[in-house]
Amino acid sequence: MTRHFAVLLAAAALSACTTPKEPMHQIPIAHANVVPLALSDDFKIEKVTKFLNDPRYLKPTDDQMLLFERQRVNHGAITAVDYLERRGYYFNVSWSARRPADITVRIEYRLENLGAHVQAKEMRFPFAKGSHETKFTIIGDEYSESGKVTAWRVLLIEDGSAVGIFQSFLWN
Repeated sequence: MTRHFAVLLAAAALSACTTPKEPMHQIPIAHANVVPLALSDDFKIEKVTKFLNDPRYLKPTDDQMLLFERQRVNHGAITAVDYLERRGYYFNVSWSARRPADITVRIEYRLENLGAHVQAKEMRFPFAKGSHETKFTIIGDEYSESGKVTAWRVLLIEDGSAVGIFQSFLWN
């Protein structure tokens, strides 16, 4: 009985340590303001990985990690419409905060059919501290109508200022 209680207590403690996050949302153009840079050593974007799920651009491979990622993002798709809805870009952003802060993670990106027009999505993490992974998707109608991502950048925003930044080579 004490063993069950210890397991439940440990599970409750771990769930209390996780930072709740708000769901990802598209930013209306009027609200995607330019934020001033105030880079801080307390915040760091460690890594950004990008995965394109589109059979038109996939090359045959024996790489088990790439094959698994394709299967993972297409899992549950049954009809052709399901597969079309999953086509596009999947971004994973690994970042950390050394001190507790109200952080908004924003991805800004340009799509080939929209030219220089910048789109943005963001997620908010109240009282974030420690290591986090944030996932962004540009899939479905947005991808099929607007095309491939040509440039992107990820911002960590605290109190209206960018405290961390990571960008693609083509971002200007």
